[in-house]
Amino acid sequence: MDTPWQQTSKEASFLCSTLTVENPFQTHDEFLAWFQSRRTATRFVVEQIPLAEMDQWTFAKNPHRLVHRSGKFFAIEGVRAHTNYGPVPEWDQPIINQPEIGILGIITKVFNGTRYFLMQAKMEPGNVNALQLSPTVQATKSNYTQVHRGKLPPYLAYFLDHDKARILVDQLQSEQGARFLRKRNRNMIIEIAEDVPPHDEFRWLTLGQIKQLLTVDNLVNMDARTVLSCIPFTNIAWKHYYAATSQDYPDHFDVFGRRLTGFAKDLFLSLLDRRPVRHTLDEIISWFTRLKTRYELEVRRIPLDKVRRWEQTEYEIRHETGRHFSVIAVSVQAGNREVTHWTQPLLKHTDYGVVGFLTKKFDGTLHFLVRASLEPGNLDIIEMGPTVACSNAEARAKQPNHPPFLETFLQAPPEQVRYSAIQSEEGGRFYHFQNRYMILELPPDTQLDPPEHFIWMTLGQIIDFTKYSYFNIEARNLLACLNPLEDRE
Repeated sequence: MDTPWQQTSKEASFLCSTLTVENPFQTHDEFLAWFQSRRTATRFVVEQIPLAEMDQWTFAKNPHRLVHRSGKFFAIEGVRAHTNYGPVPEWDQPIINQPEIGILGIITKVFNGTRYFLMQAKMEPGNVNALQLSPTVQATKSNYTQVHRGKLPPYLAYFLDHDKARILVDQLQSEQGARFLRKRNRNMIIEIAEDVPPHDEFRWLTLGQIKQLLTVDNLVNMDARTVLSCIPFTNIAWKHYYAATSQDYPDHFDVFGRRLTGFAKDLFLSLLDRRPVRHTLDEIISWFTRLKTRYELEVRRIPLDKVRRWEQTEYEIRHETGRHFSVIAVSVQAGNREVTHWTQPLLKHTDYGVVGFLTKKFDGTLHFLVRASLEPGNLDIIEMGPTVACSNAEARAKQPNHPPFLETFLQAPPEQVRYSAIQSEEGGRFYHFQNRYMILELPPDTQLDPPEHFIWMTLGQIIDFTKYSYFNIEARNLLACLNPLEDRE
């Protein structure tokens, strides 16, 4: 006899879970009350300290860099970048070097025909509000090999022993190329058949509930978003579309009994592989290949004390202009973590950034304006990214060489905004790093002349390329915030 996970395709179960916001385990209000209760359930204190007061961290020499005494976890190093891409041909900066491949994973289970996701309320030292909703497991190799001599993360065994679970998603995806040096993590979604009672910090949620929570500022963390962005919808989307309607492209149609209209309908249609497209997959690959051969990137690791235009004080390593991030040190006391007290460096950001996609219909099909993004930490020169990804957005907009289309997002009229929420970046490495994530829809008659490193793609094409690790983490985080089944006019 087939097991429950063999009876239903994973795409259909993801789609049904997205449609489901009613949860017999916990209503939306009950979840929010539980989540708030976790803020006071344990002691969690973060204080900035002088760099020299970090325990187990030291400035090593030859080359000069900030490292953990174990040689594990991560290091803060210097890099010098040369490129023929963009207005700045050369610059120095600190960067996080963390060559380990960590695990970002979510456990799922089907209860009474509906797929649920086991999510964790987790505190991180860099979170602006301390507590955010996280994957079941987020662990570096140093964590799960217990370099810190602490406890193993709960549920980790399911991700290490494949006999215990069915793998639904398993992708190697990049981290922020502007802050990490060639860093990647394993993004996983697994399904278990056995009963697993959740620990106090964990709750079962549907994908529909999580999509609702993604409209709330700083609630769902970056690691959860990147894993959720890997969920495959494309195949099931077109199958159910053609099963649901006898018309080619109606003003509305039903998916599992749910009527889709407005932007929700446009998103769903943009998933389909039989819709008119601005560029074929082969044309997109050719565009991307051409840019990777045209643009050059040379990144050389240099001593941290030789990074030009950066200075070290008692409390931070900062850029002389004060316009960029800085490196600080914090002391953390956490009552419910694998280790209850530690110190560490973090990259501090003082102002909001903007991460956004421009969308526009071509021949009735919604397209997203994708940018080829070159960052010093990229593994292969260029990744595909959102239309705009810019830290310190307000200050950057006043500079003469600001990113294309940044002002479009900063000055967007309300009628064009399809999604807008402030989301935090990873709180284990960044301190109060927040971006406003946005989706704008331009009128069909809007005339744009994007530079050569931009291209229009459908949502289905983006998801296809995401599966093969073409898209950067900013784009993936924004994709996770999309809800193709949310009714919008």
